[in-house]
This record gives sequence, C-alpha cells and structure tokens, in this order.
Amino acid sequence: MLYIFFAIILAFCFLLGMTWLRIGLFNLSGTKMKEMLQRVTTTPINGTIAGIIMTVILQSSSAVTVITVGLVSARILTFPQTIGIILGTNIGTTITLQFFTFDITNYIIPFFLIGIFLQFFNKFRSYSFIFLGIGIIFTAMNGFVWISEPFAQIEYIQQFLGLMSKHLLLAFLVGTVLTAIVQSSTVMTGIAMSFLMTGTITLESSIAIMIGANIGTCATALLAAIGAGREASLTAFAHLWLNIGGAVIFIPFVSFLAYISSWVAQSPATQLAHASVIYNVLCSLLVLPFAEQFGRLIIKFHGRR
Repeated sequence: MLYIFFAIILAFCFLLGMTWLRIGLFNLSGTKMKEMLQRVTTTPINGTIAGIIMTVILQSSSAVTVITVGLVSARILTFPQTIGIILGTNIGTTITLQFFTFDITNYIIPFFLIGIFLQFFNKFRSYSFIFLGIGIIFTAMNGFVWISEPFAQIEYIQQFLGLMSKHLLLAFLVGTVLTAIVQSSTVMTGIAMSFLMTGTITLESSIAIMIGANIGTCATALLAAIGAGREASLTAFAHLWLNIGGAVIFIPFVSFLAYISSWVAQSPATQLAHASVIYNVLCSLLVLPFAEQFGRLIIKFHGRR
C-alpha cells in the first residue's frame, strides 16, 4: 500500500509540474497565441501549423483545444477553422515526450533554486513557474523510475501488468480512463515512459497506453464544450473522433509500430517518444487532405441543432 500511495503522490506532482509549466508559458504568450489563431487559421494547413506551434509553446494539447473551443464559443473562430488546429495539437504534444527523454537529473536542484529565487520578483514570476514546473516534472519521473520495480513486485500489480502485456486492449483502456481522470495525456504517457525505462511494462503496452491517452485527453475539451454552443461542441467531437479513428487504425499494428521505434532508437524512453511522433503525425497527415470533408462528416454525424 505504501508504494501505491507514493505512486499517487508522484502522479499528483507530475500533474502539478505540468500545470505550473503551462501557467508560466501561457502567461508569457497566451494572448499572442489567441491573436495568432485568429489570423492564420484560414486554411487547414495553416491551422495545423498554428496548432503545432501553440501546443509546443503551451506544452498541452488539452489547453490549446480548450482555448480553441472558447474562441469558437465566442464566435471568434468558426468550426471549420478548428479542424487544422486539432490536427496540429496532436503533433505538437509529441514534442513534450521528446523533452522527457533528456536526462537533466543533475540540473533539477538548480532549476528549483532558480525557480524559488525568481518567485521574489513579480516581473519574472512566469519564468519561476516554468523552472519550478520542469523541476517537479523530472523529480516525479525519477520517482516513478525508483518505485517501479518494487511497485511491480506487488502480486496483484504484477498480475495486472502481465495482463496488459498480453492484452494490449486492456493497456489501451487503462490509458484512456486514467487520462480522462488526470486530464493530461502527457502525464499518463510520461508515467508509462517511467515504467518502461525499468522494464516493468513492455514497449507495446506503453504504446497502447499512449494511444488510449490520446482519446482520454479529449474529455477536457468535451467538458469545456458543455453549454458553449453547437460549433464549440462540434470542435470537441472532431477532436474525439480524430483520436478514435487513429486508435482503430493503429491498435492492430502496435507491434509493428514498436518494431519501427526500436529500430530507430535504443533507449526505451526514446522509443516510446518516437512511436508517439510516428503515430500522431501519420494520423494528422491522413486526415489533413480531407479536412473539409472530415468537418462536414462531423456536422452530419452530430446533426445541426
């Protein structure tokens, strides 16, 4: 029970770190990002590029999607303009996982010290959140690496992890449900990456969790769209169906995706990060040429209210 308690605390810390990092980045660029969305989302390709840039800067596809839903609700953007943004967010969020593959263990304490020091200056408060957020994120990841082996020795946890390795659909469902709860695909995939690094779960299982996490993160946009109007709801549904469609296509090929990832990288963490890039880029590129038709399909499927 002690290790389970530690796992819950570390998951909370991971989420806190991501939240602080996001707050700092948003305070520095949030208004400019909204203005950029209004100006450049005239075509699906431009919208995709804008979605990638925003997600890389804000380090959260959920945050960008919620901002987009808000702009649609305020009638600043129309639903067709959001298709490209949604495709871009799925690509942009993969950059965060690439960031997780770097070993900055030796810099964690300096990050904390700099973050605490900057808290005393209002002008640099946003930078303080960024430094503290990064410090907390990597502390949590190191914590998961530390507890993963003894955690996996718990009998029923061991049995459950074994089931996930044998039944990838179960790993996919775990990724979906837990991400919907913690409201962050990055946190869920980052935790999977930590366990993968110690061999506690297989690469195939972690990829299935990552694919499920892409669907689970749609819960944030769906909640934001409640009462926000028809077009805002359509944006949230488009985000959901894009990720469901990607999962349906790629779940049968998880083993092949794992093989490709292990071929291009040696580190387990980097393999998962690369698998995320391959999966999300392919999903977005498959839909991009048919973005207008995809938008019309969402309108037709969910009806006009």
